[in-house]
Amino acid sequence: MYIIQNALKNVVRNKGRNILLGSIIFAIIATTVVALMITNTSDRIIDEYRGQFGIEVTIERNTQTFVDMRQRGEAAMGINITNEQFIAFADSDLLQRSVIMNSAMIYSETVTAIGQTGELAAGHGFAIAPTMQMHGNNWEDFTNGHRVLVVGEMPVRVNEVVISEELAELNDISVGDTIRLYGTVMEPAAAMGFTPPVYDLVVTGIYFCAAESVGTWGSTTMIRQNEVLTVADTMPGAAIIARYYLRHPSYIDAFEQELREKGLHPIFDVNTDEHLFNAIVGPVEGMRGIVMTFMFVVLILGAIILILLSSIAIRERKYEIGVLRAMGMKKVKVALGLWFEMVTITAICLAIGIFVGSLVAQPISTELLAQQQETAQNIQDQFFAGREIAGLSRVVNDDPITEINLTLGIDTMLQIILISLLLASAAGIAAISKITKYEPIKILMERN
Repeated sequence: MYIIQNALKNVVRNKGRNILLGSIIFAIIATTVVALMITNTSDRIIDEYRGQFGIEVTIERNTQTFVDMRQRGEAAMGINITNEQFIAFADSDLLQRSVIMNSAMIYSETVTAIGQTGELAAGHGFAIAPTMQMHGNNWEDFTNGHRVLVVGEMPVRVNEVVISEELAELNDISVGDTIRLYGTVMEPAAAMGFTPPVYDLVVTGIYFCAAESVGTWGSTTMIRQNEVLTVADTMPGAAIIARYYLRHPSYIDAFEQELREKGLHPIFDVNTDEHLFNAIVGPVEGMRGIVMTFMFVVLILGAIILILLSSIAIRERKYEIGVLRAMGMKKVKVALGLWFEMVTITAICLAIGIFVGSLVAQPISTELLAQQQETAQNIQDQFFAGREIAGLSRVVNDDPITEINLTLGIDTMLQIILISLLLASAAGIAAISKITKYEPIKILMERN
């Protein structure tokens, strides 16, 4: 008990020196609070995003392999992934999820596309250029806010569709009306030559499209408001577009091997869409890297300064230590008292540092995140330039994370307390190791 009482008195008695030590400890703790709050929250956001969306897999034709096959005289043209293969690829335990969509170029003799000029050259699907697109199972624009249903309901059955406000207004179409569309993929029909697929569709809803048109080719098929959306079973023969999302990036090799076993031709490369992931979480990871680096620098420099100041302070108290040792107090108890003094100062600074750090952490993270957004946006714009296929929207919300709400969780509190104790112990032990090397008689003789 005497050791604790004496330590508490010394904290007050040597308040000038202890205020200097406390200021440094407070600065270290406040910085650590901010850094750990940002780091731990960022880690949770990244993990949640990875768990929610997965890492997208890209399956792309390798141009060099194509050229090599041609040079060897091998048939390289016409090698594609079949609809059956796309569906089979989705059956994998390595995937977090998969999205199977289909798409078809269409036109109509009764529905005029937005931007369409002139009359169709022929009827009933014979060699007519498409004017619109029909997508099956492509609903992600409704989740990311690019499209909003304003009238009616979403299609849930075969041959039900939703169309844009502009297309409905141009053709005086209302919910409940039936429209006839033709596909441009010719299907052989006995004794009838070639006839296109015919779709008699019921309009169940009308949507507002906020997304801009893609492409600059002047084709009405590139206008987003000319997209007719339905369920995939409405177009059973249409070309499939599939997107696969791994549970973890490390699964890519195993997933590629699985695809090869299911018949994927070597002309196709299988990779993870790391650019997309980086574009979305890039600002958060960039901010996390900055604060972690700053925290380590502050901890290292702060620990060095604390050790030096503690050593200087203890040297000034050599006589006090000599008296205690001369009275019969053992080195361990003297060291314990000095350590308890440092822990007391640290505990006071810990309470203040957590309070102040938690207050300034949110403004600091907002400012740091804002500085990272411009770079991430440039990466995203470059990556998605020309990436849209047939006007299909992305299947996830690919906007970078622009805001995080920091929380001071129990795990963060425990980390801060542990770091504070380590700092106090390092400073106390370094100083004690010097002073306890002297014998009490020698200390008192030097005093005289």
